[in-house]
Order: sequence, then C-alpha cells, then structure tokens
Amino acid sequence: MDNQDKERNHYSNIPQPIREDGAGAPDFGPRDVMRDMENTNMFIPPITDAGLIPNMRFSFSDTHMQLNHGGWSREVTIRELPIATTLAGVNMRLTPGGVRELHWHQQAEWSYMLLGTARITAVDQDGRNFIADVSQGDLWYFPAGVPHSIQGLEEGCEFLLVFDDGHFSDLSTLSISDWFAHTPKDVLSANFGVPESTFNSIPTKQVYIYQDKVPGSIESQQIQSPNGTVPLSFKHQLLAQKPLRTPGGSVRIVDSSNFPISKTISAALVEIEPGAMRELHWHPNNDEWQYYLTGQGRMTVFGPNGSARTFDFRSGDVGYVPFAFGHYIQNTGNQTLWFLEMFKSDRFADVSLNQWMALTPHELVQSNLNVGPELIDALRKQKWPVVKYPSTP
Repeated sequence: MDNQDKERNHYSNIPQPIREDGAGAPDFGPRDVMRDMENTNMFIPPITDAGLIPNMRFSFSDTHMQLNHGGWSREVTIRELPIATTLAGVNMRLTPGGVRELHWHQQAEWSYMLLGTARITAVDQDGRNFIADVSQGDLWYFPAGVPHSIQGLEEGCEFLLVFDDGHFSDLSTLSISDWFAHTPKDVLSANFGVPESTFNSIPTKQVYIYQDKVPGSIESQQIQSPNGTVPLSFKHQLLAQKPLRTPGGSVRIVDSSNFPISKTISAALVEIEPGAMRELHWHPNNDEWQYYLTGQGRMTVFGPNGSARTFDFRSGDVGYVPFAFGHYIQNTGNQTLWFLEMFKSDRFADVSLNQWMALTPHELVQSNLNVGPELIDALRKQKWPVVKYPSTP
C-alpha cells in the first residue's frame, strides 16, 4: 500500500464536508473531528439552508464554571449567544446544605428543578413570606425585586434559572452580604439598633454560594408573618401537570393562566419520541429560548428573504429562535428528546403551519404551493405540537 492509499484509508472513516449532491470537498487540514461529528448539520448543511442566519446555539459545556464551596454555577447570556436578547440562563448546582445566599434581582427569575431537592424562601413587598421545598420537575418564579434564597437539601440539587433579560449575569445581582460589606458599620448599628461590634465578622465581599448544614424539616423552619403568606404561590409542579399527548410525544404548557405569579416568562416542556418531531410552527408573541434536557435533535430556523440554517442539539445546549421565525425540532437520536421552550411573555402561543393550511381555502393552498389533494387531504384542523407518522417513501 503506497502513501496515497494509506492517506485515503485514514480519512475514509472521518466525516468530510461533502453533501450527497457532490457539493463540497475533503478537509485534510487541522480540525476538531469530534466537534464536527456533533454538529453534522453545520458541517454538512442541508441543501435547503441559505442566507445569513446568525448562530442560534450555545452549549453550557463551553461556558465558564464559577466554583464555590457549596456549589457551582455557569451561565449563557447575550455575551455567549448575542442573538439571545430577551432571556438569559444560569445552570446551578448546590451541595447538600449548599446555599445560594439571600439576594434579589432587577429581573424576574424562573427556574426548573433538574435534579434533587431544594428549599426556597422569599418575602414580598408587603411582608408576606413564602417557604417551600421543590423537587425534580418543579418550577419557581420570583418577580423582579423580591428577595429570596435557595438551599440544597439531603441529596443536593441542580437547576436551570431563566431571567427575563438577555444581558443578565448572576454574578451581578444584589446580595445581602455585599450590601453589608459596603455599608459603614455605624450605619448598620443605627439601622438594627445593635452595637457596631455585632458586625465585626461580616463578609468583606459577596458570598454568592456557601456551604452550610442541611436544614431541618420545613415545619421546623416556618416563620409566621403577621401579614400572612404570599397570595400567589411562587412554586408550580410542572411534571405533575397533565400533558397534552399526541402521536410522537407530549407537551406541558405553563404560563400565567395556570401559574398566575409568572407574569413575564411562559414555557413548554416538550417530549419528542425517536422518529418524531416538534411540528413546523412559529411563535407570534416573542423570541424562543430553549434548553435541551435529554437526547439529541436538529432544528432548522427559517427567516425572511429565503434564509434558513440548521443546528444540532444535545443535552445541556441552549437554542434560540427570533420572534415569528419558522422552525421545527426533530429527534435525531434513539432516545426520547426532552427540552424546554421559554418566552418573555405572560402567555404561551404558537401557530401551527399544518393547522393554518387546514383552515385556509383548499384551492388557495393548492394554487399557492402547486400541490395536489394528497397533501390537502392529510391536513389537520386540530393542532398537534408533536407529530409522528409511519415512514413514507
């Protein structure tokens, strides 16, 4: 075997940027083969991709990890994903007893519990308090300006935080330790009516996350407020919610209609079985921010002037779709794909391409697309967010 044959054999099992129609050429230069294999639809784009759609994918695995005693955090903001202007996300882990300190934000905070259990506390502007334990599949929502805390229970916890501003950073929030550290001790003394020496050991900067012991039962920690508890719960059990099931998967929608406190963020938890897809659709109210929980999939985003671009997604990835851009999400793996789609809006809304066509005069659809009755007869007047059909040639 000569050197040319050896070279051809070496590259035969490595994917090359050559499409089935012959477009492209081998890449023998420096490259990250594993990365190319994870992003096959960017490395070898479908022939239908066109135009200048910006990047709409970023992985939490490519972010900076903020490590503390008691846990860690990492974030995807407009800094990492410039197209994502409406929402930002934080992935956080707390050890058993680990505390995300008492703090508040200029933005609303929406969260989905990924693993484990945590205790959350909050107090509103009228002195009404809230203490609750949250488990996998539960949500919480704290309006902007509401002070709160999060603490890992016996097994610790991991969760996704979503904020209603793409510029948000969790390292630039308003923390109780930071405020104490930057307030003269004589002022603290005057405010609380205790000697200045009381504050000799306060932190000198923001604590952010710290290690503490696992708290006792929620009953042992209840504080009775003379003003009562918050009128609208900050907690919602999303996984306990009955899903909308269709062939190929399910959808659970949560917004202000069933989680009344959540005034600025709505969401859907989507399940897509192997061989199924989130149907062709768009959202008429705001941009979509996505977080992929399990499995793998692909999404083509369709924009104005014939532009389209396809992206591959895996667990831990963030996706983004601008307002009213058409798209789908297809399960490309052999396990169920779960992901969250979130919006800076008090209500969830989507428009189904299939339903729109089914409810439009058929002759108009046929003449517009130059299609026959085979497609027209298959259209559905009822929306199926997730679809799966028998294989067709």
